[in-house]
Amino acid sequence: GELTYKTHSRVLVHHQFSPLIIQYEYMKHMTPAFTELVNKSPYLLVAMSDQFVPKMRYSFSYQSPARLHNPIFWQVTLSEAANLLSLGYMAFGEKWTDKEKTMFKNPYAQFLKVETDYSKTWQLTEHSKLVGHVNMGVVWAYGNAISAPYSEQFYVGGANSIRAFNVRSIGPGRYHAKTSYLSYLDQTGDMKLQANLEYRPRLFGNLYGALFLDAGNVWTLRSDSDRPGAVFKPKNILKEMALGTGIGIRYDLDFFVLRLDWGIGLHLPYRNGFYNFDRFKDSQSLHFAIGYPF
Repeated sequence: GELTYKTHSRVLVHHQFSPLIIQYEYMKHMTPAFTELVNKSPYLLVAMSDQFVPKMRYSFSYQSPARLHNPIFWQVTLSEAANLLSLGYMAFGEKWTDKEKTMFKNPYAQFLKVETDYSKTWQLTEHSKLVGHVNMGVVWAYGNAISAPYSEQFYVGGANSIRAFNVRSIGPGRYHAKTSYLSYLDQTGDMKLQANLEYRPRLFGNLYGALFLDAGNVWTLRSDSDRPGAVFKPKNILKEMALGTGIGIRYDLDFFVLRLDWGIGLHLPYRNGFYNFDRFKDSQSLHFAIGYPF
């Protein structure tokens, strides 16, 4: 459930405030057949786990006027969960730091989250442009929770991120799963840093090309014995950034864009050296998507 107010103080400035967003999942009963199924598929176990996330969110966005030669887009989003609820529990004698306090049979999530997204376009010629993009975020769980809900954690990889890698296939930090079977479930973090640069020339008609460079990773803010090397350390940030390049084509249908990107990996954060792939074929990824990545 979600209650959201949207306002436009100016045509190019948007505010969005959600005083109440509720995510609630509670499984009352599990049959033996279902238990056997989720045990074989960790993704189902995580996706269908019990959770209660009472959240509040505010978002600000700015879009440059269309007439500008080099426009920008900037968005900042702040969200928090269950702080007012924890204050209510304190009024009835519960401690702020007590864990696993419940409401409606579920322990509730408690966190603070900040995200920002910035992009700038340089119009090089009438039919070609260069676009830069930066995306950052951090989420900190405290009080009633020791970690943020899986849906609130950050990840990189995929068609709108670092296109040389699949979704959740790298990070956090230098962590690398020992087995590949659904390892992406562990590859989320509390902090994200991503940067992209893309050249977009028109080839002919409504067909456009792309040449891109992507970098980024996620990290945890707390030590995790199950994921060594995952904690964020400023001195390691450059060598722990996954790096990829590639080419793509886009077909503009006016009302939406069809996109195909071929990404080629350049650097794995969990290995030493710059180009550290064993084989060239292991460094490739293909993505089909609708719309521009940023």
